[in-house]
Amino acid sequence: MSERVYQVTARKWRPQIYEDVIGQEHVAQTLKNSIKAGKVAHAFIFSGPRGIGKTSMARILAKSLNCPQQDDFNPCNQCETCNSISRGTNIDVIEIDGASNRRIDEIRTLRESVKYAPSTVKYKTYIIDEVHMLTNESFNALLKTLEEPPPHVIFIFATTDIHKVPSTILSRCQRYDFRRLTMNEIKNHLTKIAQFENVKYDDDALSIIAKKADGAMRDAQSIFDQIIAYSNSKVTFDEVSKILNAINQDIYFRVTDAVIQKNLAEGFHITNEVYYNGWDLVTFLNGLIEHFRNILTVNITDDPSFIEASENIKEKYLSVANNFSSKDTLRSLSLLTNSVGEIKQSSNQKLSLEIILSQLIELPNSADVESLIQQIKSLKGNAGSRLITSDTQRQQSTLNLQIPTHPIKNKTEEEQPRLELYDSKIKVGVKNEVKVVSESIDANYDVASIEEIKNKWKSFIELIKNERSLIGMSLEKTSPESSEKNQLNLICDNPEQVTIIESFKDYLWQKSQKHFGRPFRFNVRKDFSNQATATETKKTPPTENSSSSVYDFIINELNGEKISE
Repeated sequence: MSERVYQVTARKWRPQIYEDVIGQEHVAQTLKNSIKAGKVAHAFIFSGPRGIGKTSMARILAKSLNCPQQDDFNPCNQCETCNSISRGTNIDVIEIDGASNRRIDEIRTLRESVKYAPSTVKYKTYIIDEVHMLTNESFNALLKTLEEPPPHVIFIFATTDIHKVPSTILSRCQRYDFRRLTMNEIKNHLTKIAQFENVKYDDDALSIIAKKADGAMRDAQSIFDQIIAYSNSKVTFDEVSKILNAINQDIYFRVTDAVIQKNLAEGFHITNEVYYNGWDLVTFLNGLIEHFRNILTVNITDDPSFIEASENIKEKYLSVANNFSSKDTLRSLSLLTNSVGEIKQSSNQKLSLEIILSQLIELPNSADVESLIQQIKSLKGNAGSRLITSDTQRQQSTLNLQIPTHPIKNKTEEEQPRLELYDSKIKVGVKNEVKVVSESIDANYDVASIEEIKNKWKSFIELIKNERSLIGMSLEKTSPESSEKNQLNLICDNPEQVTIIESFKDYLWQKSQKHFGRPFRFNVRKDFSNQATATETKKTPPTENSSSSVYDFIINELNGEKISE
């Protein structure tokens, strides 16, 4: 049977000298300097993600230590020593798989073999890959030999999980941390390979492969081989997308276009396309997070070089980023990152993604949010005030909520501005404007019997408590006294409860109409005769405490947020 000629790209392009190991220049330079200074340690440990050159660096180190014809402390890769180490046939350079030789018996055999001097090279070298897979007993058996090995022995360990290696082992080794490769480093190396192998390629296609590799050169080279086999030595964008079922980057730009145009329908079209293309919805959401991260990067730095993408995609980010402020992008990122856990646990991921995209598209810009926050902040300082409402204003069907910027002092009760808080939940970032409906009093209603009202009073309070607990608790402190057409007179001995009830007259107007069959404008008479400290008989403006109560209601009931002054 003839010898197999074809080699996969990962083996054919395996690094043979220090400079060939992409992205690990800090390790290569340190090792070369150690050899140059004659200060080579007896044990090394290389840690880092898969496919970034740990084992290749170990072989290069073994060759450079034993090569009789080294050039600038690099192996020549021409002599028999270098070739035998590259093939894995040198009897004095032993590569051990830690995952399959993890038992103590194998380590005991190793301890016995280190005693014998090398027969073909200067240093007997043991390369143990995935060393973290050894058992605790194996590590313990290795400790003494590792600490004081014979002068002709060198240990090189490689691991993808450094945290599983005991500290007693780590303390006896020189540790080198290999870093994850960037997309551009992988892409540039694939470009070099494609040009050398006369493979036609698209720049965007190599970008997809490099991104899919997730920092591992070996993974990228394996995908590269797969694409070539499928497409007859062509690496095109369409072929790569089809084989890898990769999410098209354009779909993320469609999302941002929908956000800019407030196009809710597009969000459902995108979800449907993602779902029926068989793309993983969690992967899509993570890609969307990275997409907005890229927009944020361009917003802040005005430099697309921080983005791992092709040049065409970088140009798109430069144009799209102008439509978003950094605050808008941060709020979008916050929404998306908080939604990842939700969609992972959802039993209907498609529905969850539709809701997430709808929320993202409907998210108002930061200018609207800041305006609403300022209104709530003003509301805190003026919660005891009232808006001036004339008879003409009461007959209007709608009024814009207006909050005075400065409290008005030294006014009589009739002149004191009256603050009306209405039955409209305030949610920061959702409503751009707050409108209030104020009903005119209908004089045609018959005068209600006070006895009828008293009979239904407890059930009315329970109704209010179920919807607005603070208002219901305030009504419990009152009792109906009399009724006059559309006016219900109550008596109350607590100033804070009076403030709350008067602040929600429009809400109580609507609820009383549903419960009693006719609307009432609640008028509260303050009776402080049972309080030792209450001596005033005339109406006074709300106190500071009452203002705080109303503000606390805004925070607790209306989903507001406290603002530090």
